[in-house]
Amino acid sequence: MILTAHQPAYLPWLGFFHKIAISDIFVVLDSVQYQKNYFTNRNKIKTAHGDRWLTIPVLTSGHLNKTIAEMNINNNTKWRKKHWKTIEFNYRKAPFFEKYRVYFETLYQKKWINLFDLLYENMMFFIKELGIKTKIHLQSEFTFKETKQELILEMCNYFDSDVFVFGKDGKRYADIDFFKKNNRKIYFQDYKHPTYPQLYDDFLSNLSIIDLLFNVGPNKAIEIIMKDNVTKSDLIRNYS
Repeated sequence: MILTAHQPAYLPWLGFFHKIAISDIFVVLDSVQYQKNYFTNRNKIKTAHGDRWLTIPVLTSGHLNKTIAEMNINNNTKWRKKHWKTIEFNYRKAPFFEKYRVYFETLYQKKWINLFDLLYENMMFFIKELGIKTKIHLQSEFTFKETKQELILEMCNYFDSDVFVFGKDGKRYADIDFFKKNNRKIYFQDYKHPTYPQLYDDFLSNLSIIDLLFNVGPNKAIEIIMKDNVTKSDLIRNYS
């Protein structure tokens, strides 16, 4: 059983979905502390003048003591209108933009209060569009007691998982010996970003998934995400 976990993100990048696709179970870390200036509430799209951040304003008072699930959006600004108009202006000529127009227009018409509610709706929509069949769980569904590496081990024990997929940054903090002693194998994602047709000039990587979907559509998107990268079959073969 292959397990992975990650904080939810706004309009996530391609590697986020690769990590989910190569796992049997994905745990959304909604009960961990909210991190300011992270991808939880922002991401980048492409414009004629380069990349551009889209950031959801949040009420950050007391955020050091709040989980992601407890964070609320600051609706004193017209961020929903701004995000939608920015997306529409920059992608209206993309081949598959009209396929998604109604979804995103409706998404940004709703007055979201809780940040996680929006992130979860968004994430599940993309997972469905990409045809990813990985089982999704929320951390808050369970009574996990531990933190950091001990939390990962606790989740592995609960799901009877023998392989855990870390992101690339996991190499900076994961204690490989700790997992070996507990009979758990770990894999560090080394995502090789693919190229694909984009609007405007030179290709830009590390953008939101919407850039891929608007330009190539859902049928080709997952194939592009997985191109030249490790698959679930690879992990099963190499870690069995």
